[in-house]
Amino acid sequence: IKNNKIIAIVPARGGSKGVPLKNIKPVNGVPLVALVGNLLKNIPMIDRAIASTDHDEIAEVAIKSGLEVPFRRPESLSGDRISDLDVLSEALLTSENYYNEEYQIIVMLQPTSPLRKEKHVIEAIEMLVNEKLDSVWSVSETDSKNHPFKQLTIKDGNLDYYDESGGNIIARQQLDQLYHRNGAVYAMTRECLLEQKTIKGKNVGAYVIHEPMISIDTLWDFKLIDFILNFNNEEL
Repeated sequence: IKNNKIIAIVPARGGSKGVPLKNIKPVNGVPLVALVGNLLKNIPMIDRAIASTDHDEIAEVAIKSGLEVPFRRPESLSGDRISDLDVLSEALLTSENYYNEEYQIIVMLQPTSPLRKEKHVIEAIEMLVNEKLDSVWSVSETDSKNHPFKQLTIKDGNLDYYDESGGNIIARQQLDQLYHRNGAVYAMTRECLLEQKTIKGKNVGAYVIHEPMISIDTLWDFKLIDFILNFNNEEL
């Protein structure tokens, strides 16, 4: 797109604690990481699609789905407190060295958002390029029941508002619409990642997805995914 080479990076480590080997647990019979590989086959604007993993079984599943796994993620970047910035930077630079080509746009597609569609990825990339942004994050509207002003804390057995302004909220109409990351797609420029050293950057676009999006962390999330997919099938 506009002479920018695009690399999609699929982070899929093997050490998930909540759900062991979560990234290859199936949804509708297809492992999560393979869902991403299958989706990327239908997005020709992406020049390269790799999985960043430290696990042989995940790598095997990823390769079968069409993703490339030319190297393993180093052990130093395989813990549960490693930032996306570190993972993406290492994967980008290692890929550029391996393939001997430079990528101007990096797209992170986490396997744990299996409800994403091709159009979400394409439109986020187009927003990044056409609006000359540093990055684009996909987000969903946050239900007003989860607004910070409605959240509570318990300290020393005493219940209180998370934010004292919560005591003044009577109706949801008083609350600004908030948004949360849904994990479907992150797109950023090379300069944002390597020079600003962030996946967010100074100029960030919000790609709002109004369809249901679940970012999987627990087995309960898998059940929610199944419910949504079955519900959609019934509606059709």
